Amino acid sequence: MTQQQQNTKVAAVTGGGSGIGAAVAMRLAQSGHRVAVLDIQIDNAKAVADQLNAQRPDSAMAVSIDVSDPQSVDAAFSAIEKQWGQGADLLVNSAGIMPVASVLECSYDMFRKAMDVNVGGTFLCSQRAARGMAERRFGRIVNLASISSERAGVGRVAYGTSKTAIAGLTRQFAMELGAYGITVNAVAPGPVLTAMTEKNYTPETKAAFESMIPAKRMGNTDEIADAICYLCSDGAAYINGVLLPVDGGYLAAGVGTTAGIKA
Repeated sequence: MTQQQQNTKVAAVTGGGSGIGAAVAMRLAQSGHRVAVLDIQIDNAKAVADQLNAQRPDSAMAVSIDVSDPQSVDAAFSAIEKQWGQGADLLVNSAGIMPVASVLECSYDMFRKAMDVNVGGTFLCSQRAARGMAERRFGRIVNLASISSERAGVGRVAYGTSKTAIAGLTRQFAMELGAYGITVNAVAPGPVLTAMTEKNYTPETKAAFESMIPAKRMGNTDEIADAICYLCSDGAAYINGVLLPVDGGYLAAGVGTTAGIKA
């Protein structure tokens, strides 16, 4: 067995059919891992898996999943176990939705849906995967939080609250699973253009973000994927319970001008 074969792991990426999830799936496959691309949009998942398999046969599989449905989650992870003879060593919880509505206009159904998909999905997938990880005494779980976990934004009462809950969920899982050799961390992406955010970011939104980000630009999916894949790596074995901003300095920034000095 080669060193690469020894280091090959099974990875599961929810929301892997597009955006950040697809970028993560690509990066993990390039690192030599087998990748289960999980998505409610199965055609998107198949397209990503087909691309990965064209580069390296039997390196990927597409799995349909509704992360808010416990039965669907169990069936998806059972399919991974059947295909590759074991469960996921690495789990990236990238599936999510981004409803936009003001506090006064947000319906309870909209709020509840964000919590069910973003928080409930992260809980269900993490719990299901962690049971196998605990038996093997190894695992990496990386959740997708957001800068909205830390800073409020207009229209984000449902989305921002759900992402704040993911940050807390990450710490709770890290606390309880660390003894099993499992690390649980979260990445908080700053403003990034994806199919999901494109629907909500007007030119004015983009300009406002860029004016507040020290890097003076929005991020891209590959930059977020690189941070996630590092937290999945052996080199991150002693990083646990962390919320890592990948935001061009957005969370660190304050007033842009003082005494005539401008950033």
